[in-house]
Amino acid sequence: MPTSLPNILTYARIAMVPVVVGCVVYDGDWARWWALAFFIIAGVTDFFDGYLARAWAQQSNLGRMLDPIADKLLVAAVLLALTRAGTVAGYSLWAALVILCREILVSGLREFLAELRVSVPVSQLAKWKTTIQMIALAFLLAGPAGDEVVTGVTEVGIALLWAAAILTLYTGYDYFKAGIEHLTGPAPERHTPPPVAAKRDGAS
Repeated sequence: MPTSLPNILTYARIAMVPVVVGCVVYDGDWARWWALAFFIIAGVTDFFDGYLARAWAQQSNLGRMLDPIADKLLVAAVLLALTRAGTVAGYSLWAALVILCREILVSGLREFLAELRVSVPVSQLAKWKTTIQMIALAFLLAGPAGDEVVTGVTEVGIALLWAAAILTLYTGYDYFKAGIEHLTGPAPERHTPPPVAAKRDGAS
């Protein structure tokens, strides 16, 4: 149901996206710490919405649709904000671009395969990629503010971002390899219902 707690947590994660971006764009160390705090809260809701939906048998089509959308919105928005702030710059922009392109391409592939009722399971390596990616973004959100506390926070974040980008290429290739036979096959037939004759005035 739309108002179940798991779905509310997903709504909250989507609502936190502009908050995190706003904190990154706003200049100041304290804003970076707030951005990191909201990002961590968003990550926690990502775990609990799925866990509670399964534990309480509250899985829904709405939740299945919104959950991956919320994840991709968060990752894409944070990467763009970090690029705007200059934390991700130079050659590291390629790592961000690889991650963004993969998210879009895999989403399109999944949507296409869903029409064919073909499910592509998430591999263990893809889960590791997501974990490394989220940790990288957390380090980069702390960025300059974190560097003042512990030297090298931004550098660690950049290194983890590249690691996530490399895994992104590999797991993206796995997804396309799994769906290539469906992409190259004939288009599925679409059955359109016959037109319904318009009722005349007074017809029941």
